[in-house]
Amino acid sequence: MTGGSDNISRCIRLRRPATLSVMDEPHVPDVPAAKLAEVQWRWEALCRDNPRYFDGRVYHVLGVHRNGYGGAVIHVADCAYRYVAVQNDGFDLGVRHLGVKGITIRDGKVLLGRRAMTVASYRGLWEFAPAGVVEPPRHPAAVVAAELAEETGLKIVGEPTPIAVLYDETVRCWEIIFRLTAENAGSTGDRVTDEYDEIVWCEPSGLPPDLSPIARRMIPLL
Repeated sequence: MTGGSDNISRCIRLRRPATLSVMDEPHVPDVPAAKLAEVQWRWEALCRDNPRYFDGRVYHVLGVHRNGYGGAVIHVADCAYRYVAVQNDGFDLGVRHLGVKGITIRDGKVLLGRRAMTVASYRGLWEFAPAGVVEPPRHPAAVVAAELAEETGLKIVGEPTPIAVLYDETVRCWEIIFRLTAENAGSTGDRVTDEYDEIVWCEPSGLPPDLSPIARRMIPLL
């Protein structure tokens, strides 16, 4: 199972954690020199429009497959974030980064965030919170737990439970989906972050209509 167009609608349900197989060499898109030059001016334009952009490191997903034991193996290579950021429908370098998303539960309710208008994707739409990008060499479970604290001010109870791996065809990335339990103390009602303009707790039966496409695909995982 890879990121090809014939597989983008598939979702791997996990009974065991997904494992990362990290390649020794970093990934650089195999494209003509003129296209790499275009990457540079596209990146500079993004940074001028939004100074928050930072050219860190991410994992590029080379392939994903089931391991036959209720888990999955995700083959990844270290890659510069700029190759992710400059891509759009008309300029695709074939880079597919690895992200994490959490389905956070507390007292029977699920946590949602409305995406800020300054983010790169799904502006103004609701998604399950938290979400983030996996930066080498951090472990995906550690990333999603840290994102919960940073984006919502909440702390996790226990360990994140990986429940699925799926591909987001809009953002062009693979996501590991975790189930999280949040502590009972604390409120997120008035919290605003760089990622979210609003954060709320919702009944699973009363989700807002303006969900992001990836959030809609995650509903069966509830």
